[in-house]
Amino acid sequence: MPGRAGDGVVGVLTFHRCINYGSYWQARSLVEGLRVGGHQAVLLDHQSEEVRRREWRCAFQPLLPHRSPRSDLSAYGRKARKLLEAVDRLPLSAPFELEQPHTMPRVDTAVIGSDEVWNLHHPWYGGSRPFYGEGLRAGRVMSYAASFGNYDAANGLGPDWAERLGALDAISVRDHNAQALVRDAIGLEAPLVLDPVLQFPVARLERAMDSFILVYGHNFPDWYARAVRAHADARGQRLVSIGYRNDWAHEQWLDASPQEFAEAMAATSALATNFFHGCVFALLNGRPFACVASSYRANKLRDLMEVAGTGDRRVEEHAAERVGTLLETPLAPAVTDRLSDMRVQSSAFLATVLG
Repeated sequence: MPGRAGDGVVGVLTFHRCINYGSYWQARSLVEGLRVGGHQAVLLDHQSEEVRRREWRCAFQPLLPHRSPRSDLSAYGRKARKLLEAVDRLPLSAPFELEQPHTMPRVDTAVIGSDEVWNLHHPWYGGSRPFYGEGLRAGRVMSYAASFGNYDAANGLGPDWAERLGALDAISVRDHNAQALVRDAIGLEAPLVLDPVLQFPVARLERAMDSFILVYGHNFPDWYARAVRAHADARGQRLVSIGYRNDWAHEQWLDASPQEFAEAMAATSALATNFFHGCVFALLNGRPFACVASSYRANKLRDLMEVAGTGDRRVEEHAAERVGTLLETPLAPAVTDRLSDMRVQSSAFLATVLG
């Protein structure tokens, strides 16, 4: 590990240029939260032409294997530009090529995470060694709320990846799947911490609830879509699908900006989602929600629900009749208590490693 730098800069290494609301808000929340805590934090502005091409391809065709109708492409383009313009307004380091981390600006501490930065199955970031600390120009390298995403603990880590984790100065993770992988790889019981959106509530907005139900995600199972639509129709509520087309919703809002996304999450009366950060925003704003797990997000959703004490809000087909009840049932007070306890635990970790 290189010697300590003297400028006190904390560089956050994460998926900050993903065309995805959750990625944007976790990156912004972490860097702004660290700055409020007195640290000179910036997002390490890694760039890659290959990653950029894949991000844009996914941005225009997010529903694969179902292709987006041509009529949606302009809206998806506006969404992507709004997200990337918002990223450009965040505190950023000088840009550097992801494939050449030795060219990054030197920082005192590099913080890897949040997001699924260690997911070896990620379709374009998987196996990118800088996210395991390799080649970073930093006095110390640590992780905050890192996840392996859908890379399951049953797969284990090879010795090379374990060696890279073992070289980090401090590790924290955001889910039990990551805890198990780190434990089995290097024998460390990594502390569990909150996703930055929950730890640093930058995106929490005070808004009165409106009469609509927000839908966030895509490729929902048919039984879930039917249950959500039946609940909304029976109560005369609009279903507004944000960020992605879901034809079973009453309205499609495909080009929301990150700020509009946060405002909608605060205003909705309930949330139907199969995304990790959909659940995070429901918890952040104290909104009723019912989530269903896709295979890609099963680990993340399961472990978040366990941490928050909201496992009953993750529904499966045999319990489809519960969807409507969940969408009108407030969160239990114990959920707030559990999240408060986790904030204390997360703050303690950061205080120990960053001072």
